[in-house]
Parts: sequence; structure tokens; C-alpha cells
Amino acid sequence: MRRDIISTELAPGAIGTYSQAVKVGDVVYLSGQIALEPGTMKMVQGGFEAQALRVFENLGAVARAAGGTLADVVKLNVYLIDLKDFPVVNDVMGRFFEPPYPARAAVQVAALPKAALIEVDGIMHLRGKS
Repeated sequence: MRRDIISTELAPGAIGTYSQAVKVGDVVYLSGQIALEPGTMKMVQGGFEAQALRVFENLGAVARAAGGTLADVVKLNVYLIDLKDFPVVNDVMGRFFEPPYPARAAVQVAALPKAALIEVDGIMHLRGKS
């Protein structure tokens, strides 16, 4: 099956050996996003909530570049430095998603790239938009 590589300047460029997203058929695998500003590639300032907002803005930009929106996301993986920030994740997600919400996992990790406090990746189904 054909693989299409998705890339947009509206989200941070890859900081390693990966693509922003890969589309196979009508499924898009969204690589993990951290709170880097796309233009500067610097971490957003302002604490956890500011980072979470930037992460979902970045994820949305990649989703749009792939031909969908965050409404097409069916699965999210949330990686947190501290699970005490989980209630903020729920609040921020409520600004970007409406029911029915995607499936989700949230785990605490020891560290993330660039000392980020949160990283989110996901899977998007384009429902015949491909």
C-alpha cells in the first residue's frame, strides 16, 4: 500500500529521523508533537497549560495538512512528565475536541525531548477523504 509523507511549515519540523505524519490509505499516523513554536523551533513559555495548547495546535496543523481535522482523530497517546497535570489535559482537550472524543491513553514518562512537559501523538481516520 502507498505511503504518503505529510509535512507542513505550520507545525514544528521533525527534530529527528521521523516524518510529521504518514498517510496510508485513509489512515494518518500523527507523530508526537511537543510545544515547539513552528517558526522559531523554540519551546513555548508559560508553563504546562501553554505547552498543552501549543501541542494541540501543532497536532491540528499536521491533521489539516493531511486533509483532515482533529475531529478525525480516533486515538491519542498523551505523555506527561507529571500525571498531576492530567486535569489540565482534559480542560485543554475540551477546547479542541467535541464528543464523541477519541480513544486516549495517558502515561507519565521520565523525560521528553527538549525538556517538554507534554507530548501527544495520534491516529486519524479520514473517513473516505483520501
